[in-house]
Amino acid sequence: MRILGFGGSNSSKSINRELVRFAASYFQEHEVEILDLNDYEMPIYKMDRERDNGIPQLAFDFARKIDGCDLLIVSLAENNGAYSAAFKNIFDWVSRIVGRKAFGEKPMLLMATSPGSRGGASVLEIAKTRMPRSGGNVLETFSLPNFNENFEVGKGITNAEFRMQLEDKIKSVKAHFNP
Repeated sequence: MRILGFGGSNSSKSINRELVRFAASYFQEHEVEILDLNDYEMPIYKMDRERDNGIPQLAFDFARKIDGCDLLIVSLAENNGAYSAAFKNIFDWVSRIVGRKAFGEKPMLLMATSPGSRGGASVLEIAKTRMPRSGGNVLETFSLPNFNENFEVGKGITNAEFRMQLEDKIKSVKAHFNP
């Protein structure tokens, strides 16, 4: 199985990308690729820009990565209660490719984290509703609150209760592929 993961942030120290890496570590027996959204930076979507210049090649490249996987592991950053501009811009461009839904009807483990106590709950709620309409088959969702208190790079989720919650979600995702 091929797994594609990314954090929905362009921060060089993305806590969401760290959460994706940790979740992906439970799939060691599979091929895993973690993307950095900075590698897909494009001009801000605008209809005039699309009309004049077409869809950027990077949008097609991102879509091709999605098409080549069997499972998406995505953790979204929350900026002012919604998607980060970096993620939203890629989403907007990929959604303009004729004949496709942005997330290619792929199964998805959808997550969010933040330094705050809500753990990206607002963006996760938006995405949980939006992703199915955009070709994301959301199998499970997970939110990690207070990232800096509950996660340590190199160790992962340090809070036993949150770790168990994520492990249960991952078991459910794996069961989707191996009933």
